[in-house]
Amino acid sequence: MNDFHSGFIAILGKPNVGKSTLVNSLLGQKIAAVSPRPQTTRRRQLGILTTTDAQLVFVDTPGVHTPRHKLGKFFNQEAEEALNGVDIILFLVDASTEPDEDDLRIASLLSALHNKPDLMLGLNKTDLLTADGLASRRTAFEVLVPGSPSVAFSATSRAGLNDLVTQLISHLPVRPAEYPEEQLTDLYEREIAAEFIREAALIFLRDEVPHALAVRLDEFTERGETGAFISATLFVERESQKGIIIGEDGAMLKKIGSAARKEIEAMSGRKVFLELRVKVSKNWRDDEDALRRFGYKIKK
Repeated sequence: MNDFHSGFIAILGKPNVGKSTLVNSLLGQKIAAVSPRPQTTRRRQLGILTTTDAQLVFVDTPGVHTPRHKLGKFFNQEAEEALNGVDIILFLVDASTEPDEDDLRIASLLSALHNKPDLMLGLNKTDLLTADGLASRRTAFEVLVPGSPSVAFSATSRAGLNDLVTQLISHLPVRPAEYPEEQLTDLYEREIAAEFIREAALIFLRDEVPHALAVRLDEFTERGETGAFISATLFVERESQKGIIIGEDGAMLKKIGSAARKEIEAMSGRKVFLELRVKVSKNWRDDEDALRRFGYKIKK
C-alpha cells in the first residue's frame, strides 16, 4: 500500500454538462439524480471510487450559472465552496457545444483562486462529435485554462473513462484511503431517495414547474422483510403548479411516484412503499426562511 493514492476531486461545470452522470458512470451505480434539465443537482455530494491502488473521492456540485433567485445563489455557493481543500479540480465542459458565458465565468473563477489545486479539463459528450470536431473544441476550451492537461470522454457511453481515472490518479497524493472501500457516497439513503423523487418530477413535468419544486422527506421507516415505507411532500410555488403535478385524477403524481419508487428500490435493493403529497410554499426560491427549511442555507 506504499503507492496507494487518495484524494478529493471537485467536478465543476455549468448546468447540464454531465457531472452527476459522470459520477454514476464511474461508480457503476446510480447515487446521484440526473435528468435532461439543467440544475438537477442542488447540493454537493461525494462519489467514492476505490480501486486496488487508489481512492478517488469525487465532489459532485451544482452547475455554476448566473443566478436569477436566491436558490440559484445557493447553487453557486455550494459549487465554489466545494473547491476548498480538494486535490484536483476537474473543469467539466460539454465538448459538443462551443464555450459560452457560463464556461467563461467558471474559467474566470478558477484563474482567481489562491493556492489552487491541480486543474484538469474534462471534455465530456465526445460521443456527439467527430474526431475533427473534438480537436476543434479541445482547442477552444483549452484556451480557457492554459497549461492544464485535458482528457476527452463520454460519461454516457463510458468511452475514455479509464483514461480519465488513470490521469486523475497520477495527480493524487500518496496517502491512505479516507473512506471504507465499500462506501460509495456520503449521503444517507433517505437523502438519495428524496433526490430520486425530485429527479422523477424533473423528467415528467413541464418546463414551468420543475425548478420551482422542492422535496421534503417526512417519513422513512423500515418494515423488516416487507421493505421500507417512505412519505414525502412535494412543494411548489403556485396553486397552478400543484394542479400540474397532481394531474387529472392524480395520474401525474402516480407516474412520478412509480418512477421514483423503481429508482429507490434499485438503489436500496429492497421493496419500497412510497406515498407522495403536494403543497404550495409561495415563491420559496426567494424566501430565505423557506430555503432554510428545505436545507438550503444562503450565506450573506
